[in-house]
Amino acid sequence: MSKPWKPDKKSVELRPSRIRRDPPATRAGDPDAPDKKLQWQTNEWEIKLAIIGIIAFALAINIIVLGVSAYSG
Repeated sequence: MSKPWKPDKKSVELRPSRIRRDPPATRAGDPDAPDKKLQWQTNEWEIKLAIIGIIAFALAINIIVLGVSAYSG
């Protein structure tokens, strides 16, 4: 039966991660303080432009597929 392996080196002590620290506290009533919850705000025209872009892309793909199929078939 083999003996258990015992490495000569000791494990390295790790420093606490700076990434996982709590964010800095903000003062109550500070107008420059960021909101607790950030919300994504979109306007109506952004939503309409996104829908128009998706439809235009879908139409372009359909035209390309139909053109290739008509040319090859």
